[in-house]
Amino acid sequence: MTTQSSRRGTTVIRWLALGAIGTTMQFAAVHAWAAKSVTLAVASTFTTMDPYDANDTLSLAVTKSFYQGLFAFDKDLKLVNVLAEGYLVSKDGLEYTIRLRQGVKFHDGTVFKADAVKAVMDRVTNPDNKLKRYNLFNRVARTEVLNDYTVKIVLKEPFSAFINVLAHPSAVIISPTALKQYGNKDIAFHPVGTGPFKFVEWKQTDYMKAEKFSGYWKAGYPKVDEVIWKPVVDNNSRAAMMQTGEAQFTFPLPYEQAELLKGKGALDIVSGPSIIQRYMSMNVKQKPFDNVKVRQAINYAINKDALVKVAFSGYAVPMDGVLPQGVDYAVKTGPWPYDVKKAKALLAEAGYPNGFETELWSAYTHTTALKIIQFLQQQLAQVGIKVKVQALEAGQRVEKVETAQNPDTAPVRLYYSGWSSSTGEADWGLRPLLASEAFPPKLYNTAYYKSDKVDGDIAQALTVTDRAQKAALYKDAQTEIWKDAPWAFLVTEKVLYARSKNLKGVYVMPDASFNFDDIELK
Repeated sequence: MTTQSSRRGTTVIRWLALGAIGTTMQFAAVHAWAAKSVTLAVASTFTTMDPYDANDTLSLAVTKSFYQGLFAFDKDLKLVNVLAEGYLVSKDGLEYTIRLRQGVKFHDGTVFKADAVKAVMDRVTNPDNKLKRYNLFNRVARTEVLNDYTVKIVLKEPFSAFINVLAHPSAVIISPTALKQYGNKDIAFHPVGTGPFKFVEWKQTDYMKAEKFSGYWKAGYPKVDEVIWKPVVDNNSRAAMMQTGEAQFTFPLPYEQAELLKGKGALDIVSGPSIIQRYMSMNVKQKPFDNVKVRQAINYAINKDALVKVAFSGYAVPMDGVLPQGVDYAVKTGPWPYDVKKAKALLAEAGYPNGFETELWSAYTHTTALKIIQFLQQQLAQVGIKVKVQALEAGQRVEKVETAQNPDTAPVRLYYSGWSSSTGEADWGLRPLLASEAFPPKLYNTAYYKSDKVDGDIAQALTVTDRAQKAALYKDAQTEIWKDAPWAFLVTEKVLYARSKNLKGVYVMPDASFNFDDIELK
């Protein structure tokens, strides 16, 4: 803990001691101070505090305590300025000139200027640093400091989604002083940004603690003294913490707990739309999934409405397109109807009248994922497909799926996973998952799907700025993917979380990230 936190802790102990002697007013003062601390219970541990090296949405959400980017998204996924005040794009789409906010300081006292933007861009675009978010920024050719508060980012080729990329939760500005002090690797344990809270302590399996940054550039904020993030893997334990008041916020709320907690007067249960899609990819390089009729049969064989009830307690909707509604340029093309007779007919046409045996892996081990893969196993058994299911631990997932080197021998067959396009537009919902350039270990095309038509549409859409032309290209790509069925298109989740009625200014974004800029305890 920092010296400042230690002083605060000592003060609290003294107040408690005085209150114990019998001074009601002093105890009330303690209680008021303690009320400025907020505990947020989440479903898993955090992988890193370096947003440029994080793949998971939760770690990125937690780093918002410390870091801000040039741009961000509001609750409706609309772009807003944060550390940038505006930008200009050259006619050829290659140069982005960004005007920066003045009067901002990092937690270590360093003044925010253009050199900080250059430092983070130079770091993430250097392949030698091997950062996980390199592929999000690899179209950047160079970053130039024009003056203290103006920076120019030059691209290798036109990339019309670039400002959305700069609003991605990973695209934050790190103190250049801290980067020099801690280096490329250790900055992951010493976050220093311009955000509302300063890093205090991280005990990996227990908690992450941050305290109010008194030099924050937004006057009057933050409105609480301390936030504590607690990873609590067990669903029931997280729900219990909300009932006892040990936590003031939890996400995700276990679907099966929603009705129970709705009856608790001190809690608000909040549900809303999301862009979190759940799908099952099929390795199209391997038999029988190289046959489009088999893939279409699997889509017909799964009752998505029943899946919504069984695994999500109604807090989801069947996918009606490759991209969820809410993602810019998403197109409705479905949903795939449930039709066992049609599924069996297609399997027979493909040469599998008696079905076949295969394996289904899950990218997750939590309760909901287990329900889902068991449900899929039962559904596919109805059409003769015998499926052995396995939920992969994180290390197994990385080894078996994410780092497979040879697409022709990759062991994955059926793979239950999910995605949210945190740039808010179609490119980051299609290219990392369905472009042929995105085979593991580079990105996440676990279907090993390759379509020259889809590749061409995705690539061309990034080079055009005309909205109608761009929309036509993305529609063409999504229509082709839906027909080719490299996935079983399952559901789009709804976000579901609980918060204490006296906690304001905290909500879950449609991509499952958090916004707590206005966090306040009433």
